[in-house]
Amino acid sequence: MLARILTACVLIPLVVVPVWWGPSWLLAVFAAIVALLALVEFLDLGDQAGLRGFRKWTLLCAAGLFYAQYTEGLVETHPFGHGVSIVQVHAVGAISVEAIFLIYVFGAAVIVLAMRRPLRESLPAIAIGSAGLLLVAFPFSYLVRLDEISETGRALILFTLVLIWVGDTFAYFTGKAVGRLPMAPALSPKKTWEGATANLVGSVLVAVGFSYWLRIDIWTLVAIAAVANVAGQIGDLLESAYKRAANVKDSGSLLPGHGGMLDRIDSLILASPVVWAACQWLAMR
Repeated sequence: MLARILTACVLIPLVVVPVWWGPSWLLAVFAAIVALLALVEFLDLGDQAGLRGFRKWTLLCAAGLFYAQYTEGLVETHPFGHGVSIVQVHAVGAISVEAIFLIYVFGAAVIVLAMRRPLRESLPAIAIGSAGLLLVAFPFSYLVRLDEISETGRALILFTLVLIWVGDTFAYFTGKAVGRLPMAPALSPKKTWEGATANLVGSVLVAVGFSYWLRIDIWTLVAIAAVANVAGQIGDLLESAYKRAANVKDSGSLLPGHGGMLDRIDSLILASPVVWAACQWLAMR
């Protein structure tokens, strides 16, 4: 517990400073580094499960995803007459997320053909790399897209981080104190429905507090927090499944008391795109 608290005391300022005060490019770089560290652990889990991926190519394409998400925010569309729009790009070498995925697919195909791996090795290699991009790097990259939201972007990123942190804390202590009903014993025996409920309550309380700051209707923000919390808990269970497949307790040992980077951001991975999508939905209303 002491190691867990001390690590949190160091990590929170390290995260909040670039999120709140750093320029957009620094936030994108910081998020990419975190995602790459988590992706390395994900690929390590794949190795232990017998799925040896194309590590360097997958990491390179994951970094490309964050660059693509960053450049998406530098593209402006201006309506000009009926059915006509002018697209203005404020970045050199802007690229789309779709292009990055296509580059990964064709690059992986070239690697398979060049290395002449047996089919029984090639398919798992492509599968684990694709899973890392789709289940780790891509959803987490939506933290960068949240930053694009004018006026409230940084506050929404902080909101997403805090609702996950507070929810996890509520879940941990409630589960320890009164947890009785197992939530998913096959994946994570220590998780309980009491802890999951406390997790949701903690996120809702965060939404109530942030609603006054963000000037967003309290019930709207509570709904966003609740959906994001559920997505985060699904992400947590999903990561438990990865570890169960690799027969390990933690994804790594980078963060004392917390395990690896993937252990630390597992909930945030799926919560981030949910908050972004909810904000896009609200903007279109």
